[in-house]
Amino acid sequence: MNNKTRLNKYIASCGFTSRRKADELIKKGIVKVNGEIVTELGFLVSDKDKITIGTELLKPEKLVYIKYYKPAGYITTTEDENGRKTIYDILPDEVKNLKPVGRLDKDSTGLLIMTNDGELINQMTHPSIKVSKIYRVVVKGKIGIKQLEQWDKGIEIEKGKIARAEGRIVEYENGNTVLEVILFQGLNRQIRKMADMVGYPVLHLKRVMHGPIDLSGLKKGQFKYLKPIQIKELKAYLRKIEKINLFANS
Repeated sequence: MNNKTRLNKYIASCGFTSRRKADELIKKGIVKVNGEIVTELGFLVSDKDKITIGTELLKPEKLVYIKYYKPAGYITTTEDENGRKTIYDILPDEVKNLKPVGRLDKDSTGLLIMTNDGELINQMTHPSIKVSKIYRVVVKGKIGIKQLEQWDKGIEIEKGKIARAEGRIVEYENGNTVLEVILFQGLNRQIRKMADMVGYPVLHLKRVMHGPIDLSGLKKGQFKYLKPIQIKELKAYLRKIEKINLFANS
């Protein structure tokens, strides 16, 4: 980085956090540039400056993006106080520094986008942006249109938490129902709780698409680096969604 850039952008480029979170750190007075506390939002820095947060010296890192096919039986945190297995127990060392964009619960499988780009993680998981996630879900029994209409209108899955989803029946199979489910929220175990509320518990749940990125070309436990064109498309998609949401809320 030869030209000057905003301090929050520099912090995000180091994979430390998103620009929004970086602004909060700057306001708190815990970011130093060349040993001096900086609280000015929009402060400009260059690659010759020394930026620290607490005792950590920040260095820009190469941003990496992968798609990973999570198998069942693993949670998506770095460690678990209850001793449950995590995806980091089985991920190759070369990508263990990456963080998942959102989560999949222990029993669910499918697509996880993983990266060290804190800004992108924040964009894709922030509730105001509403990035779509598509799932292939098998529920017990023959769910009907009436129940899916309830999902679309919204169901209170916990006190004060209204969950919504778009559901489409793909087929009936062995007395159960295969669904395509689209989410724009990210509530904990949302689809499972919604299915329980209408009396058709989830048997299998797999995420097949997140934004414009899909699961194609992967087997369980495999990962692939996103190609430059895929990264470009993903960022263009996020810019488009942000503009739509700004227009809708204006």
